[in-house]
Amino acid sequence: MALAQELYDTAASRLDSFVAQWLQPTRKWKEEVLEVVRTVEQFLRQEFFCWEQGLDQEVRVLKVVKVGSFANGTVIRGTAHVELVVFLSCFRSFQEEAKHHQAVLRLLRKKACCCQDLLALGLSDLSVAQGVPDTLIFTIETRETAEPIDVTIVPAYRALGPSVPNSEIPPEVYVSLIKACGYPGNFSPSFSELQRNFVKHRPTKLKSLLRLVNYWYLQYVKAKCPRANLPPLYALDLLTIYAWEMGTHREESFSLAEGLTTVMELLQDAELVCIYWTKYYTLQNPVIAGVIRKQLKKERPIILDPADPTHNVAEGYRWDIMAQRACQCLKQNCCYDNSNTPVPGWDVKRARDIQLTVEQWGHSDLVIWMNPYEPVSKVKEKIRQSRGHTGLQRLSFQEPGGERQLLSSHSSLAYYGIFSDTHICLLVTVSPEIQVFVKNPDGRSHAYAIHPYQFVLGLKQSIEDRQGFPSKQQQLAFQGHVLQDWFDFACYGIQDSDTIILSKKATEEALLSPR
Repeated sequence: MALAQELYDTAASRLDSFVAQWLQPTRKWKEEVLEVVRTVEQFLRQEFFCWEQGLDQEVRVLKVVKVGSFANGTVIRGTAHVELVVFLSCFRSFQEEAKHHQAVLRLLRKKACCCQDLLALGLSDLSVAQGVPDTLIFTIETRETAEPIDVTIVPAYRALGPSVPNSEIPPEVYVSLIKACGYPGNFSPSFSELQRNFVKHRPTKLKSLLRLVNYWYLQYVKAKCPRANLPPLYALDLLTIYAWEMGTHREESFSLAEGLTTVMELLQDAELVCIYWTKYYTLQNPVIAGVIRKQLKKERPIILDPADPTHNVAEGYRWDIMAQRACQCLKQNCCYDNSNTPVPGWDVKRARDIQLTVEQWGHSDLVIWMNPYEPVSKVKEKIRQSRGHTGLQRLSFQEPGGERQLLSSHSSLAYYGIFSDTHICLLVTVSPEIQVFVKNPDGRSHAYAIHPYQFVLGLKQSIEDRQGFPSKQQQLAFQGHVLQDWFDFACYGIQDSDTIILSKKATEEALLSPR
């Protein structure tokens, strides 16, 4: 992709002109490409039957969808790469798609080889490409278009049905995706219309920034490192959209130079980036929430696909190369103003602020907003300002199915993988009191303040007051030893933040009954 002018030689003040003059596609060029696309779509929409191995049913095309930069309105002039997702009748579930995917690709390849309309356009380089998922790719070289057009076709299951909402999707759709246990991203084409719309319905100025960032990536990263395992353009699009949302509060008028600088700064800090959206899915459903929370604990950068919660589109790529190239970009003319001063970036946090609900026995819940990269000590300071506690604050949290953990003042929420709205427990102790966690039979834990020389019975009475579990029916155990009511905790070696197991005593009749 050769342009008449280099981005790095363009002053920051002229980036709008650069995009308009060199990156914005002309209407004539778009029409030429669309004409080729229409021929490919006509080929795909033709009804056909197949008796391939593994396919013994009629295969009909339900819908063909243009995706990628050409469809979402961010295509760069001269980069004729068209992506089409074809929804087929033979896929009635994610499992069936996985089962028949290769057979369908073989069928499409065979049909394309025999299609006279495609051959007349100059069909070449027809092959099945390995990817996530595997796709059919070929090249069209026509006399009308100045450059060859690369076409990628992806067969997919129509998970969203005939109509595609522009907001939250019924949770059962994502639950079925999660239960299909596919490789991350393998079933993302089923949600390609959501991916397209997420970018397509954005302001024109933001699309100019997306074009600018994409051009930088293609010209100064991918072209320089063609064999490197670089992130897909979609990941870069999402990072840019996040920068715009957080840096401008969704303003439609902004400086392209500031936007470019901000994206480059984010790329330099890629190991801190943790981004997700809740436009199409939320954490209200426990199955979806479990998957998202698990994703957010993985190695960063994390950029969750807003249309597919199972897919971190940033995972497994050479972000170190992206960071190196971003550092070079920040030294170029495009990131300096007319006074030869570096253009400032927007104030964009590497992760969104999250809502912490602080629960304390005997008090109403306290809601505070924090950034995951702020230390826990700041959380405690906010609580102190609100509640005025003078004792030692002990904060803990527990994920479903996990153990309750004490939050250290010197660590951040991010250290514990907390990047989404979370409930935390507050316990205030006064020396020499210590904190213990009591784990219920259902797996949930509660924190209690105890004196090391307090009788075990005292803790049982506190449990009864708080949970309504009669003390006479409680059995407490630590490291396999049952705690006796009239012994203190020190004699069992129980220390701060240890976990005590709560269970129900066996009835006297059960103990006496013969086995």
